[in-house]
Amino acid sequence: MINDSVKLLAVDDVPMNLELLELMLSGLGGVVLKALHGGEALRLLEEHPDTDTILLDLEMPVLNGFDTLETLKKHPRLRDIPVIVVTSDKHEVLRALALGANDFLGKPYNPEELLLRVRNHVRSKKLLDLSNNMSLLLEQEVIQKTADLSRALEFSRNAEYEISLRLGRAAEFRDVETGMHIRRISEFSYQLGKLAGLSEKACQVLRFSSPLHDVGKIGIPDRILLKPGSLDDEEMRVMRLHTQIGASILSEAGRFPLLAAGQIIALQHHEKWDGSGYPNGLAGKQIHIFGRIVMVVDVFDALLSERPYKKAFSLEETLRIMENGRGIFFDPELLTLLLENLELFCRIRGELKDDDAGPPLLQLVQAG
Repeated sequence: MINDSVKLLAVDDVPMNLELLELMLSGLGGVVLKALHGGEALRLLEEHPDTDTILLDLEMPVLNGFDTLETLKKHPRLRDIPVIVVTSDKHEVLRALALGANDFLGKPYNPEELLLRVRNHVRSKKLLDLSNNMSLLLEQEVIQKTADLSRALEFSRNAEYEISLRLGRAAEFRDVETGMHIRRISEFSYQLGKLAGLSEKACQVLRFSSPLHDVGKIGIPDRILLKPGSLDDEEMRVMRLHTQIGASILSEAGRFPLLAAGQIIALQHHEKWDGSGYPNGLAGKQIHIFGRIVMVVDVFDALLSERPYKKAFSLEETLRIMENGRGIFFDPELLTLLLENLELFCRIRGELKDDDAGPPLLQLVQAG
């Protein structure tokens, strides 16, 4: 016996044949749906796509068995339902099999053969349904796991960024940088990277790693780091070590892309386009694009900010100083991109301004 979840469909234009089939199939303990032609059968199947096996007569009015079979085997939801063709003409069998019929029965029916063939196809259909359900469950599980992994990766990226910001702030607590300096450097770097044609992924790495540019100042003595006046040669030599200290702090971080990028930036953001920078005297495109970008935006923000050893420069003075550094301090192309998009960078600075900041720079740009 097969349980009550079995659902069969008998299709024949002779009502007595349908009654006979229902009686013979009662031994399976399932439900037998009945249709007098192919059109009616297709309507029933739309309502009962979970049908397990179809017994299909071939010679019928409205829609014959061949056309019904062809339609079934092209239907995305119904094509896997086994179809047993019922016919008294053996010449029709080959055509039906060519159209996708799974089996055939000759008339008059042999009740025992009918039950055995239907039972076998029902079992095959149940196994197929089970396999499809398992595949669906596995697919849903994979989707869920992928979503979980995406959330984990997003959390990891956010954690790296948080570490980057906090390391930057740790250096800031010992330095004289303004409170929002590292946030501005982060956003400036991201925007200048986009303008320079870097990929979105690279720009995001730049955004999250650039706050680490001055992390090495943690290792600079207070007497030098906080000195209000200019530094002598020896003090300057020590101050310049912050690039190497930062790179050392962030070394061996290859598994963490943000920290690895931060190491490059910490080491190279004081290298100059003409090769006169430090610590390694790199020139031009020997300097990593991340280092060149942070050099430009760091100087831009520093000139506009007040320090114990200087007053904040006006926007006009800042632009003049930076233009004088074209091809000496700065990558000329990157400097041009910043100056051509000055309103964007002034807007960011206004949004991330320090509490004691002066009038919005954006007003000055628009007024100019």
